[in-house]
Amino acid sequence: MARVKLAPSILNADFRDLARAIAQVEGLADVIHLDVMDGNFVPNITFGPLVVKAVRELTETPLDVHLMIAHPAEFVEDFARAGADWISFHAEVTRHPGEILGLVRNLGKRAGIVLNPQTPAERVFDHLEITDYVLVMTVMPGFGGQEIIPEALGKVGEIKGEARRQGLSLEVEVDGGVKAHNLDAVLDAGADIVVVGSSIYSAPDPRAAAEEIRRVLDMHPGIT
Repeated sequence: MARVKLAPSILNADFRDLARAIAQVEGLADVIHLDVMDGNFVPNITFGPLVVKAVRELTETPLDVHLMIAHPAEFVEDFARAGADWISFHAEVTRHPGEILGLVRNLGKRAGIVLNPQTPAERVFDHLEITDYVLVMTVMPGFGGQEIIPEALGKVGEIKGEARRQGLSLEVEVDGGVKAHNLDAVLDAGADIVVVGSSIYSAPDPRAAAEEIRRVLDMHPGIT
């Protein structure tokens, strides 16, 4: 049984003190999730490679960079150089995802592809062989703190089932609206990696919140 990975998202952290935000999840997080938004593919704007570089200098925990941007191929190398370990991009922005997946892998990084809630799982089936993980969005991308769209969780099983059919081993990450009251549903859907943002960083005690989520993940039967 594999341990479910916790990926705290710093989107809801206090950007005035990123060092403290990272320290609050140190030792509990398997990866740190960073949402990069360009104001084009999504309406919000967050940060770029300089912030990723700053976070890289604060921790040895792998950095999971989620590119919510219209032209990911143009920026993959910049984020890789800044210290990203995992780089994912949206299936909705390209007709040739294999080219971007190959670019990420050629840079020695884990390559992921992201599906918005309305995008069917089948969109990625032809590219699973060169994909390290698929990120299933369970909210509309662009803003933190939204409520989960439970129907989107069905894609987790569809993707994992297709991967098994192809004889492949890959991880499925769930991102969006994950909170204590729906965490069991996310785990039961088969998530290998769980992104949690506001439930940690909007809590009165982020460290305690992260510890409780870690406890629930560790109590889950695990992933076969």
